[in-house]
Amino acid sequence: MMTTDQARSAVVFPGMGPSRFTDVGKFMMIDPFVRKRLAAADDALGRSVLDEFRTAGTDFGAFAQVAFFINSVALADRAVETQGLAPDVCVGFSFGQKAATAFSGALPFAEAVRLTHELALCEQRFFEEEHQDLVTLTITRVPAAALAEVLGELAERGEFHEVSGHLDEGMHMVTMREQVLEPFQRRISAIGGYSLYSMKPPAHCRVLTGLRARVEEEVLAEFDVADPELPLVADHDGALITRADQLRTLLLDTFDHPVRWHPVVDTLRGMDVRTVYVTGPDRLIHRLDVTTRAFDVVALGPEQALRPARPASRKEQ
Repeated sequence: MMTTDQARSAVVFPGMGPSRFTDVGKFMMIDPFVRKRLAAADDALGRSVLDEFRTAGTDFGAFAQVAFFINSVALADRAVETQGLAPDVCVGFSFGQKAATAFSGALPFAEAVRLTHELALCEQRFFEEEHQDLVTLTITRVPAAALAEVLGELAERGEFHEVSGHLDEGMHMVTMREQVLEPFQRRISAIGGYSLYSMKPPAHCRVLTGLRARVEEEVLAEFDVADPELPLVADHDGALITRADQLRTLLLDTFDHPVRWHPVVDTLRGMDVRTVYVTGPDRLIHRLDVTTRAFDVVALGPEQALRPARPASRKEQ
């Protein structure tokens, strides 16, 4: 699918934020692209995803994850059908790797549904036993030097902490004990920063090597991942993924490697990607300065899909 005589495009599947039926339920019930994917997902799991999602009591539960995955893939379907999306490369950022695995052809959609569900259940079992006291906080407006100072203060007190991601200039993800979350947030505010949201269970840190090992043994071993038909870009170092073994490693790396968006942007720019389609319920990637400076960004989430007009690109906003 690579081209040399015209600018290239990429599709980006975003990471997962809190996912609630009240936010996306109407979209899922009426959008024809979602309805088609829902029918296939229901067959794959032997139950109604929409019903399970509607009655779920958690924003990150198994069926909230499956619903987020379905919406992301369906929105990419919509972009292909209505906007002529024919990407040269794709990116799965954090949770978005699951949608990228399906869209790239490395797993049939039904198998990717089952993988998403089984991964969620495996994580749930793991965190019922391990690291129940950890959370991952996303912060912004915090320069690297200021972050180093605050993390140094945690280190002086012997507090566990890890950087779980670098998203943009001044935007980071930090994992810590839940008991120090509020004082850490106050400290971030004192230096002019802002706390966006926290996630529990935590994500993307070296302390989760046990989860990585469990997923590899109990879940991923049951799935026959193929070479992707569309190359992927790794969300932690920008490496180009073209083989099944590389993709399997990437799916495991997400547990114990911090995510970093700048290397992804660098790789896409090196491939002469000019337009990025962010397909999924995204609150972050399409708004990052590093993204909008580098590309013409087309955001296609549930809100944009429900509008009668074509989603506006960055240049039109």
